[in-house]
Amino acid sequence: MDIGIYGAGGFGKEVACLIDRINSHGGDWHLVGFFDDTKPKGMSVSRYGKVLGGMELIEQCDKPLAVAIAINDNKVVRRIRESINNPNISFPNLIDPSLFLVDEKTVKMGEGNIIQNDCMISCDVVLGNFNLINDHVVVGHDNIIGDFNGLMPAAHLSGGITIGDNNLLGVASVVLQGMTIGNGVTLGANSVLMTQPKDDSTYLGVPAMKFDF
Repeated sequence: MDIGIYGAGGFGKEVACLIDRINSHGGDWHLVGFFDDTKPKGMSVSRYGKVLGGMELIEQCDKPLAVAIAINDNKVVRRIRESINNPNISFPNLIDPSLFLVDEKTVKMGEGNIIQNDCMISCDVVLGNFNLINDHVVVGHDNIIGDFNGLMPAAHLSGGITIGDNNLLGVASVVLQGMTIGNGVTLGANSVLMTQPKDDSTYLGVPAMKFDF
């Protein structure tokens, strides 16, 4: 199936690499190019293709097209998704072949998720929509993860964790077992979350404490 990548930056190139890896393990994606409203039409994106246009072109597409939103900002991803109303557009889950599922029969997943290389997801996990799970992330058992969350490289979630929407867990951050994270929380790199965070707040350190800018 034809697929386009929304986002012609560095993460867009990484998603193009991900599509290549999926195809090398039996996938059948045909990358048509990139969409981006901030980059000039015709601009080359490394070796992977060119910028075809922006949102207007996606809305005009008259045949089935899968789109991966490759923006490393969950608020922007949400805004882009809510701007796409064309019924010909679908949002597949792009999952690196290296993903280790402890029990794939008990993992449920929505749409538009991007899971990069060498991740592990345990059993009885629910993953919503348009989440980015970056390299080397560990998701423990009985976790429930909502929509539009970003888990940066090497983030580790223990068991029994509930996460809402629009949260960002930084590089090598840790969330201890049984925690509940609401919405709009940012957990800094190398931080360890041990207490209930407040919505729309930033937490840093070990143990992670609320940081007011």
